[in-house]
Amino acid sequence: MFCPFCRHPDSRVVDSRTSDDGTSIRRRRQCPHCSRRFSTTETASLNVVKRNGVLEPFSREKIISGVRKACQGRPVTDGDLAVLAQRVEEAVRASGTSQIEANDIGLAILPPLRELDEVAYLRFASVYQAFDSLDDFEASIATLREEHAGRPRTTRSVDE
Repeated sequence: MFCPFCRHPDSRVVDSRTSDDGTSIRRRRQCPHCSRRFSTTETASLNVVKRNGVLEPFSREKIISGVRKACQGRPVTDGDLAVLAQRVEEAVRASGTSQIEANDIGLAILPPLRELDEVAYLRFASVYQAFDSLDDFEASIATLREEHAGRPRTTRSVDE
């Protein structure tokens, strides 16, 4: 790490702190040459391998924009999408790899999206699980219905 003041090629770490979301580390450093202090923020890089083989940095914004299309017309807020993108990033980073296939990210989106909105889940799943026919949609809907049958029903009163 070069000192930003004197360009000395070394520095000493004085203090380290993890960010609130746990994705980066803030380090306070001191230059042994000029004794000035400066801060750095370090994050682990995560690259996405696109279908054509090109690498690009992971982006929560790309997740949000892709899921937003599936959620169009649904009661899903921007805050909901931000939380979903954070959950997906945490799941992807938990794999411990520095590169991940774009399709694997799409598949990682499915469980939290299913919890958020089932219609948006079906829209998104039709692309990432490569639905070829109505039978694929019907099978997915049947699975959702079976899960709903196993849950206790909640009833709402007219006043709610």
